[in-house]
Amino acid sequence: MGFDELRNTVRGRVLEAGAADFDQVARPWSLAVTQPVAAVAEAADAEDVAAVVTYARAAGRPVVTQPTGHGAAGGVETAVLLRTGALDRLEIDPAGRVARVGAGVRWGRVQAAAAEHGLTGLAGSNPVVGVTGYTLGGGAGWFGRKYGWASNAVRAFEIVDADGRPARVTADSDPDLFWALSGGGGDFAVVTGLEVELFPAPELYGGRVMWPAERMPEVWEAFRALTAHAPDELSVWFQRFQFPRSPELVALDVAYLGDAGAGRDLVSALDRIGGAVSDSRAPMTVAEIGTITSEPTDPSPAIGRTELLPELTAEAEKILLGESVAPLANIQVRGLGGAFAGPAAGARGALSDGYLVYLLGIGLPQLRDAVHAKVDTLVAQLDGQVTGHKPFTFLSPGESAAAAFDPATLDRLRAVKRERDPHNVIRANFPVQG
Repeated sequence: MGFDELRNTVRGRVLEAGAADFDQVARPWSLAVTQPVAAVAEAADAEDVAAVVTYARAAGRPVVTQPTGHGAAGGVETAVLLRTGALDRLEIDPAGRVARVGAGVRWGRVQAAAAEHGLTGLAGSNPVVGVTGYTLGGGAGWFGRKYGWASNAVRAFEIVDADGRPARVTADSDPDLFWALSGGGGDFAVVTGLEVELFPAPELYGGRVMWPAERMPEVWEAFRALTAHAPDELSVWFQRFQFPRSPELVALDVAYLGDAGAGRDLVSALDRIGGAVSDSRAPMTVAEIGTITSEPTDPSPAIGRTELLPELTAEAEKILLGESVAPLANIQVRGLGGAFAGPAAGARGALSDGYLVYLLGIGLPQLRDAVHAKVDTLVAQLDGQVTGHKPFTFLSPGESAAAAFDPATLDRLRAVKRERDPHNVIRANFPVQG
């Protein structure tokens, strides 16, 4: 079955491999990932999504849905890549504290709209990440210590199922599918929209303090102390940076959901570490949350790896602080705990580990092999310190969905997949069947 039939069915563009714009529209956000799909379909609306799924099932092709391309993992030969960026409806109900979000909406828009009403979503650190993919994978952001996973906040999913039928899914209408979509990834249906709860955010205090690397022991001790006793409203992330042609730097990022004066007092220990080269801490709105880390917002050849630490042992400290960051660009340690460890309604479940380690390098041709080798070395050194499990949102190319779930949860997810999509039409970045 050729793609002309699909072109004649949908209102959006359909591009086959070899077309003039194909490489541009098919590329994922991480340019280090190869994505050799057979065609790209740009859905104009939910009806187009249904048409693409119906076509793919008849043609025996998988459908891989990527609103923004974040989280792409490769392994998508013969697939139709479904772009849902045009599904960009956003409605804020301030009285009901709910956002209705199309599949193409990014977190920056939600935060800007919610901030006008003193509300926030459970966004991550980067405003260009899509709400849908982030939430399907659980979603661990700045306010997760207070309110938990982003997937906990979902009240309804708008979907197209593997038979091409639209549906609205809630915990009451379809508890099994709702459970699977709430942190279990996008392997069960194409999500065209979400209804998510918003939370009060009348004030926010946050920013980054950065020091020369020689201050690292003091900065690390401040991080340990803050994360050991922080209220749930406060999140603290430790960072080591190696910027091109610059000396190594160390930083602490903070976000306090509450009164700015109280937040300033909570992190006042940072003022006693001398020699800071920059300090962006200030009152801010939730629309400005992305300025804390100022992560890249354009596609790049990023190579990343995440691991979870139950605690900050002396051995883990030695490994994370011991060698130069280079050839990586960043070693990050996030304090978790709080509501992350509490009950979760969906497949994501509770997370008892206290810390998340994120390793990031830039996969330029002259650096790629060295970056991979450094990541592999650090992960091997951390063996015995890390759990081997990680949030679905933080899986990396080459990893399996099995790393994100305990065996019982994975078995249940696979049972939902077999029941709802026995022909394996819908393919997540990290399929649950292995």
